[in-house]
Amino acid sequence: MSQASRALAYAFETGALAEQRAFFLRAEDPPFADIVCEQSFRPDFLKLPHATPRIESGAWPLGIVLMTKHKEENLANIARGWALLEPGGTLVCSGANDDGAASLERQVSKAFGLTGTLSKFHSRVFWIEKGDAEPPAYWRGLAGLQPVGDSTWLSRPGIFSWDRIDDGSALLARHLPDDIAGDVADFGCGWGYLARRVVQPAVTHIDLIDAERLALDAARANVTDPRAAFHWLDLTREAAPATYDTIVCNPPFHTGRASTPGLGQTLIEAASRALKPGGRLYLVANRGLPYEPLLKANFASFETLADNNKFRVTKAVAARRASR
Repeated sequence: MSQASRALAYAFETGALAEQRAFFLRAEDPPFADIVCEQSFRPDFLKLPHATPRIESGAWPLGIVLMTKHKEENLANIARGWALLEPGGTLVCSGANDDGAASLERQVSKAFGLTGTLSKFHSRVFWIEKGDAEPPAYWRGLAGLQPVGDSTWLSRPGIFSWDRIDDGSALLARHLPDDIAGDVADFGCGWGYLARRVVQPAVTHIDLIDAERLALDAARANVTDPRAAFHWLDLTREAAPATYDTIVCNPPFHTGRASTPGLGQTLIEAASRALKPGGRLYLVANRGLPYEPLLKANFASFETLADNNKFRVTKAVAARRASR
C-alpha cells in the first residue's frame, strides 16, 4: 500500500470522511467496500476486485482521486471526478508529498475552496464539495487527447512521455532497417510513435501492446493502418497474443512506475519467447542498464546499432531451432 493510500484509509478510519457509495480513480487498496475502482494500468487493475478500466458516467455522492506523479493527469482526473459527482457530492484527493500533493492542494483550494484537509504518512488528503464552481477549462481539456510533436500525433496525460516524442524512441526510429516484414509487435507501444514508423509495406500485421490503457486509446488515434491491432496486456505476467518476425521495444524502463531494471529484464525475456526463430528485437534503453548478460542468455546474437551516451539501441536475433 502506498503512503497516499495509507493516508486515505486513515481519513476514513478516523471518521474525518464518511463511507458511502463511491468511485475511485487510479484506484489501489480501496479504503472500504462500496467503491467502484477505475484503474487503466493493467498490473494494478489485475490486483483489484470488480475494477473497470474507465468510468464514463454517473452521479455519485463520493469520489476519490489517487494522485500520481503526473501533474497534468491529476488535474484531468479532478476535472473528470467533478463531472461524475452529484450536486453536493464530495471529491477526495490523496497524494504523496514527494509527488507534489501540497502544490496541487493549493491549486484545488484556489479553484474550489477546500472543505477539509489532513496530513499523514508524508501525504496530503483534501476534499471539496460540488457547488457552482467549475474546474478550469485547461483541466477539463487535459482529460481528452491533445496534439503533440508536429501536431500529427495525439496523446494525453498519464502516458509515458505524453507531451513529446521520447528521445529514446526517436533514436530507435532512426536506426530501424527498411526491410521489416511479416508479423510485427511493439512491446510497450505508448501512444504509437514507433508503431507508425515501423509499419512498412512488407509488414502483414502489427500488434501494439501496452499495460496502460490510456496509451492504447491514443495509439488507436495515431495508428489507423488496418494491419494494426491493439492489446491491453501486462507482458511481465501475460503472454503476447502471437509470435513475431520483428519486435520493437521502448518501454519506460527508466521513469515513472517502471523505474527498476527488473521490468526491462522481464520484457526482454518476453520478447525472446514471442519471436519466431531468427526473429529480430530492436530495443532502446538507458545505456547504463545491465541488459547485456540477459541478451546473451536469451538470444543467439546481439549488437549495438547506436549509442549516444544516454540511450543504446540494440538489435538481438532469436535462436533458430535445430533442423531434424
